[in-house]
Amino acid sequence: MNELITKYQRMTSLEIAEMTGKNHFDLMRAIRKMEDAWEKVNGCNFALVDYRDAKGESRPCYSLTKTECLYIATKFNDEARARLVLRWEKLEKERIQQGAVRHLLVCDADVMSEAERIVTNTLVNSHRNADGCITMKEIAAQYGMDVKDMNSFLVDRGIQKWMRGQYRLTANYEGRGLAEDRLFIYYSKEGKQKKQTYLVWTLKGVDFINSLL
Repeated sequence: MNELITKYQRMTSLEIAEMTGKNHFDLMRAIRKMEDAWEKVNGCNFALVDYRDAKGESRPCYSLTKTECLYIATKFNDEARARLVLRWEKLEKERIQQGAVRHLLVCDADVMSEAERIVTNTLVNSHRNADGCITMKEIAAQYGMDVKDMNSFLVDRGIQKWMRGQYRLTANYEGRGLAEDRLFIYYSKEGKQKKQTYLVWTLKGVDFINSLL
């Protein structure tokens, strides 16, 4: 009967009857007798809803809030009343757990959003000096050259060298404003963040290479 309990935390008379071992028809009649007093004090009737019985026919039943359930439970014996109270306690625990799961999902989304913000800020800050710079591939394309040939040309001239998996300026050309580092962030198969820098050339560096060709 769990499907008859909605997200608004209501319980049907059908489930109450099943839980307490009462005949549903008799329970409906008992609730109707208590409804006048409830309406007089609270100003509203108990809600009625329909359900399908075993024959597929539409039947009425009450849909009650926790307070309304505890009110009608005053006419139950101790055991039936205890069953109803424990059932509501279980429902409320389930609701709290479901809320906690939704909160965790929101937190996960917040973590991802914050991570994206941090990565973006890191890239922006790291690229500030590299703004307006162009890659060696772009420079080589201007001359119709392959990037490998262009890099080899600069290595032969002693301007750059291959070091730790990438081309770097030699000591004689460092600090002259010819090139800057650009940061590249990527992730491994295990989900770990990796960072790598690569050389990009300033306008001054491009003019310097032009003077060599």
